[in-house]
Amino acid sequence: MSSLTLLFLIAALGLVAWVVARTRARRFRRGARQRFSSLPQHHGWYVALCTVVPALTFLLIWYFVSPALVTDAVLATPGAAALPPAGFDRAAILSEAREIAGNRAFGAFTPLADRLAPAYATAQARFDAIGTAIALLLAFAGGAWSFLRVRPGFSARTRNERLVMWLLLAASLVAIATTVGIVVSLLIESARFFRIVPIGDFLLGTRWSPGVIDPRDPGATLGALPLFWGTFFIGAVIAMAVAVPLGLMSAIYLTQYASPGARRWMKPLLEVLAGVPTVVYGYFAALTVAPAVRQVGAALGIASASSESALAAGLVMGIMIIPFVSSMADDSLAAVPASMRDGSLAMGATSAETIKRVLVPAALPGVIGGVLLAVSRAVGETMIVVMAASGVATLTLNPFASTTTVTKQIVDLLTGEAAFASAKTLAAFALGLTLFVVTLLLNVVALMVVRRYREAYE
Repeated sequence: MSSLTLLFLIAALGLVAWVVARTRARRFRRGARQRFSSLPQHHGWYVALCTVVPALTFLLIWYFVSPALVTDAVLATPGAAALPPAGFDRAAILSEAREIAGNRAFGAFTPLADRLAPAYATAQARFDAIGTAIALLLAFAGGAWSFLRVRPGFSARTRNERLVMWLLLAASLVAIATTVGIVVSLLIESARFFRIVPIGDFLLGTRWSPGVIDPRDPGATLGALPLFWGTFFIGAVIAMAVAVPLGLMSAIYLTQYASPGARRWMKPLLEVLAGVPTVVYGYFAALTVAPAVRQVGAALGIASASSESALAAGLVMGIMIIPFVSSMADDSLAAVPASMRDGSLAMGATSAETIKRVLVPAALPGVIGGVLLAVSRAVGETMIVVMAASGVATLTLNPFASTTTVTKQIVDLLTGEAAFASAKTLAAFALGLTLFVVTLLLNVVALMVVRRYREAYE
């Protein structure tokens, strides 16, 4: 039985349980004079949840456990005796056999994988049948147990609310556990890196050349300061020089000058920029903006003008984050009390003077919060800098020169063929941890500023 069919079957059992329990609850309510704590649909939902939730929980656990059980069963067969020792070669053969058994591949590069495919198919079918049987058994058992509890004095509504609360708590814990897992993995691998390279050499070193690491002094070529500067130069200087003026001016126009009809269609068009995939921005930067920037640099007599310049990546990144700045500035300007604007106009100030001397200063905390959030979005951007920026780490103020960023280097380090335990690969985790800390601090500061602003005007 396929996974989709099994899910539909469990959902159908849940629907049947809901109908049967609701019908039973309606039956014992007929003619009764007592006051019930739960409606018939509460009993129906209680029985349906007790039917569906245990089965789905088991299937989720089984999804992660069964592949290891299938592999162990295959390794126990006589044909697995010819496998090489544990390592990359064995894993590659087993993975190939698994793909053939699942009809996801039509041939094998190694004959041994072709011979192990039937064993994989047999083991997979056996454990799929076991999982299906246990899931259906749990569904029937949960449904029968909960159905027998449907009676006049049973508080099904309270049980439903409690069960839903636990489900919501589990969903929250998944998000928290994911964040904790990311942080712990970064800390562990970064600690391994800093045992090889001193943290001072990494943070303050000015030479970044991971392709020529000296085993006697690996920190000499793993100084990340040029990467931090490139990330700041592209994401926080050039991009913000584009996004802040355009975003703020568009917000001022939409809130103060545009008619309701113009705002109705212009604001969604502006926010479409936030929905464009970053890879599209990357193509735009690499194929259109970068050659134009190089031609402008050559026309200005700048010999170092490059098609992988910081200016090209920063311009496109600034266009990408205009909606972030504009949306926050729009909300901040709209939140300023109308009495401040009306009072300024009543004193004889023009609309421009009111915007310049009253509205923008009053909305400035919210605007600053939006800018900080936009900066954290920009410094973490990957696709644009991968496709438009250079891989050369330089400390330069020339926007036409080649430069690189932290995210660009993380991609380069993790797509090479170096050993995972090498300083070159582990450097990606140290860069990721540094970027995580910086963006976290930016988000915390931005949220603090926005919260303080909202408290002032709500």
